[in-house]
Amino acid sequence: MNKFLKISILLVISFLIHCDLTFAQKAINPIIHADVPDVSMIRVGDTYYMSSTTMHVNPGVPIMKSKDLINWELVSYAYQTLGDSDDLTLTNDKNMYGKGSWASSLRYHEGKFYVSTFSGNTHKTYIYSTEDIENGPWEAIEFRPSLHDHTLFFEDGKAYMIWGAGEIKMVELEDDLSGIKANTERVLIEKAHEPIKEEIMLPAEGTQLFKVKGQFYLFNIAWPRGGMRTVIVHKADNLFGPYEGRVVLQDKGVAQGGLIDTPEGDWYSFLFRDNGAVGRIPYLVPVRWENEWPVLGENGKVPMELDLPASKGLMPGIVASDDFKRKKGDPALPLVWQWNHNPVEKLWAIDGKKGKLSLKTDRTDQSVLTARNTLTQRTIGPKSMGTIKLDVSKMKEGDWAGLTLLQKDFGLIGVKMLNGQKHLVMQRAEGSKESEIESIPFKGKNVLLRATCDFEERKDEAKFYYSVDNGRSWQQLGDTLNMKYSLPHFMGYRFGLFYYATSQPGGQVDFDYFQIDNQIKL
Repeated sequence: MNKFLKISILLVISFLIHCDLTFAQKAINPIIHADVPDVSMIRVGDTYYMSSTTMHVNPGVPIMKSKDLINWELVSYAYQTLGDSDDLTLTNDKNMYGKGSWASSLRYHEGKFYVSTFSGNTHKTYIYSTEDIENGPWEAIEFRPSLHDHTLFFEDGKAYMIWGAGEIKMVELEDDLSGIKANTERVLIEKAHEPIKEEIMLPAEGTQLFKVKGQFYLFNIAWPRGGMRTVIVHKADNLFGPYEGRVVLQDKGVAQGGLIDTPEGDWYSFLFRDNGAVGRIPYLVPVRWENEWPVLGENGKVPMELDLPASKGLMPGIVASDDFKRKKGDPALPLVWQWNHNPVEKLWAIDGKKGKLSLKTDRTDQSVLTARNTLTQRTIGPKSMGTIKLDVSKMKEGDWAGLTLLQKDFGLIGVKMLNGQKHLVMQRAEGSKESEIESIPFKGKNVLLRATCDFEERKDEAKFYYSVDNGRSWQQLGDTLNMKYSLPHFMGYRFGLFYYATSQPGGQVDFDYFQIDNQIKL
């Protein structure tokens, strides 16, 4: 090879590396490829905070923090549980799947942070407040009724909530926020979806209100029949209207959210997209201003690249592995973990020295969907994999334990004790039918279990594996789970560590670790 050719090759390689680095320095949409829907966002100084929907998992209303709008980490939750009714605690055949707390509103006002949310099953509106959003403590207020998809707004020394579906209403709150002031309800916009000329399948909802340079901007979404989620903005120069409305974005179904600005004066809209089994995932869309109106996107489209720092990944800020080893002063569970429904405190424990999560039972159940103390984390896209090590030496007859991908159409791999014999079992649900796909005898004390998720291009396929030689080799068990996002659960699939008894309560299993990866390795 002559000298000229060598130099040419080196120049080409250098150019390609430079292009790759340049590309890598750009942020890519979605900013979080995981279930973080109904986002509300604020900026305090140079720090951004974001809240999201919780539904049936606890603790509730996650608070995330970022310095650049792209790299986020969980820093807090607004509450531990909403209450102790049967549906919240998975008792007496009740549950709150797809219910619990929905869209939240995050505000910063006069040195205090406020997070408000609502619940269709408790029929209440909740307001949580703190001076330290990352460490608490949080004060809680609750009142009736439940104000759907509301936005909390402070103006001229008063507090308001704006909410609705189709018809957008407003009420003034008591001075201490403890309830609604009498005779203050008014209609702000009668048919907020009217800027869309097509027939509407979903009327305007997801209300968020912002004030920019003296103007009020009310964000909602609507869904035309046969179309996609669409962003509508109404503008007024007075809080009480009249409001003029426009369609401001209709692309890829990216919708529902609001406005955020940077310290440098750039503007973005934070929105989310329904993205199949992984859930509803957040996007950022650049905003420019024309004649006091926000113009979203680039030529009306959602860009895939953003002029913001590249993502460093979702681990460990949004999801994280856990060996259950704890030092003095460590929390029992990192913030990445949430329980399915309310936990039963006496039935779980962390041995920080040995690095074990122990789960026990005190009743019988017949499905992972009714089992209490299932500990969950989000799955992430485009691909992810969860692995556990499980000690089943203290199981009792009829016990089930293992790793699930939790949704209405769940899949799981676990160890089941039947007639005194342990079995490795893969099970999945489709509709209302739960089927055991494959079962093989198992004689060991410990086993490694794994679930893989392929969300790329909405493939939405999961497979389950086991290892009896400490991970040196893996065998698939059962078949492929075709993951489906379902409205009854209204949440993306989650990895879940589960244990329940079907005939004889009082057993115990120990989880040595949970390992999450952002690629599939076998």
